[in-house]
Amino acid sequence: MDHFSYKNGELYAEDVALRAIAEKVGTPFYCYSSATLERHYKVFSGAFDGVNSLVCYALKANSNLAVIRTLAELGSGADVVSEGELRRALEAGIPAEKIVFSGVGKTPSEMRYALEVGIHQFNVESEPEVRMLSEVAQSMGKTAPITFRVNPDVDAKTHAKISTGKAENKFGVPWQDVSRIYREAAALPGIEIVGVDVHIGSQLTDLEPYKNAFNRVRELVQQLRAEGHDISRVDLGGGLGIPYDADIPPEPAAYATVALEAIGNLGCQVIFEPGRLIVGNAGVLVSEVIYVKQATERKFVILDAAMNDLIRPAMYDGYHQIDPLREDQKKADYAPADVVGPVCESGDTFARQRDMPYLEDGDLVAFRSAGAYGAVMASTYNTRPLVPEVLVKGDQYAVIRARPSLDEILKLDIMPSWQQS
Repeated sequence: MDHFSYKNGELYAEDVALRAIAEKVGTPFYCYSSATLERHYKVFSGAFDGVNSLVCYALKANSNLAVIRTLAELGSGADVVSEGELRRALEAGIPAEKIVFSGVGKTPSEMRYALEVGIHQFNVESEPEVRMLSEVAQSMGKTAPITFRVNPDVDAKTHAKISTGKAENKFGVPWQDVSRIYREAAALPGIEIVGVDVHIGSQLTDLEPYKNAFNRVRELVQQLRAEGHDISRVDLGGGLGIPYDADIPPEPAAYATVALEAIGNLGCQVIFEPGRLIVGNAGVLVSEVIYVKQATERKFVILDAAMNDLIRPAMYDGYHQIDPLREDQKKADYAPADVVGPVCESGDTFARQRDMPYLEDGDLVAFRSAGAYGAVMASTYNTRPLVPEVLVKGDQYAVIRARPSLDEILKLDIMPSWQQS
């Protein structure tokens, strides 16, 4: 469920017409609904009421400070993968003790900063990483609480570019080597082993891969405890999908049942890292039709949004429902069209031969389910400014990231001294 709906013939975000925002802010722009963010967080966290749990929102899905603050005010923690994301989480009001640090390439300086602020744990992904973390912690007189991210070699049945739990993926340590790796890590100075971590992929719409992975985690916890390790935390990652198209993902309550059946009796704190599930359907990308081009065999609807603004279709073959802002257009006759952007790449295509309503130059459309991996993955390719982000709350809205001017973009480049006149 989201809070984008037609009222008075126009598409609204809560109680604000998207067309009214477009007239003030210009297009394209991202718009997020506070009510949807809040509802999705509460539904997920509520599935674990009465359980010793910590919900750590995955900032990589959408790292705008206002979005993070909305979730921080509900008690959310954070899952971060860089010092930049860690600083964003802290700036938005998430306490360090509710932050977990994931990622395969943590640098010594990032480790140092995380130790200084006192994060909840490091999710370690390799043996070289834990050795480096030991050196950094020892040099600071600190102790780093760690879990190892275990690669369970489970097929998540998702897109190859967002699968993370198979043996061929770069993430985590092989589950077959866990005993040796934990034993060697326990002997390192400055390291405190606290748990086990697993994350098998993103946009999962089937609970069976979770069941397989979580059962393997339970077996590993029991094995590690038998070998003398004090395992008090289990981080189960995130990845639960959202309904982009026809797929109907499981509800958080069903996911919770699978998780707790596997690890609920271990006496551990259970950590979750939802990202897309919280923000995906809480955002739309609004764009204007520049031209409608009739070619020999195809019709092209050319928008002012491009692949640099929303890269999921080009990168992941991601599907986004595209709705006109005018309700009468949505109810009109449909015909096949390619929906494309203005960037000079054939890959700058949002939809191929999709049934679309009749659109004309100047019409506005909204890409649904664009709150995750949208603005956060945007670039200035073709020297196109990053698009603004807007947050709606009831009948109010605010620009939470402004569109930079072309002059501001050009000033980021610096001419060397021999080119300056």
